[in-house]
Amino acid sequence: MCVRRQDEYDTGHIPDAVLIPNESIADKQPEELPDLDQIILVYCRSGRRSKEAAQKLADMGYTNVYEFGGIIDWTGETVMSETETTQAVSATPVLVIKANGKVFYANLEDNSSAKAFIEKLSPQELTLELHDYGNFEKVGDLPWELPRNDEQITTEPGDVILYQGNQLTIYYDENTWDFTRIAKIGNATREELLSAFGEGDVSVTMNLEWSE
Repeated sequence: MCVRRQDEYDTGHIPDAVLIPNESIADKQPEELPDLDQIILVYCRSGRRSKEAAQKLADMGYTNVYEFGGIIDWTGETVMSETETTQAVSATPVLVIKANGKVFYANLEDNSSAKAFIEKLSPQELTLELHDYGNFEKVGDLPWELPRNDEQITTEPGDVILYQGNQLTIYYDENTWDFTRIAKIGNATREELLSAFGEGDVSVTMNLEWSE
């Protein structure tokens, strides 16, 4: 069972592996895994997401779940999806955001602000203390200044926004202003974000994960 994203799976996976992205595993039993007693070997790229997914499956009642590590350590055969081209694929950073035990994955923007953010964040994990503002965002101070690429934006749930060059906000509702979008959490609803971040102050950790 591969718990990476679709694009990672397409570029190379263990033969016959079933794709169930880690971020799609919640409290409901995946339809691809109907038997709670079947043997399930869970892998990802490096081993971090596979640990999270294996624990979620065990908590759901699966009795034979084995965390299989990362495909970067796999020495056997791998195959590509039929739709994948033969062009070389460069490593792409994905922003991993964790809050109150929930994990979100955000695609980074192609601008100088996001590139500077990637450079600052690459060697470390960042913890931010975020607080509510305006009933539509969580905001906190960054430890460094980033270049701005402000434009008028109407935010959507999941937008990760740079404000004034030194604050990072995660939006769970709409607001229109001159901002710089750093990243976008995919397929996250307002309700899911509020459930994860809660009311009041929250500690949020961020790191980069590189797909190949």
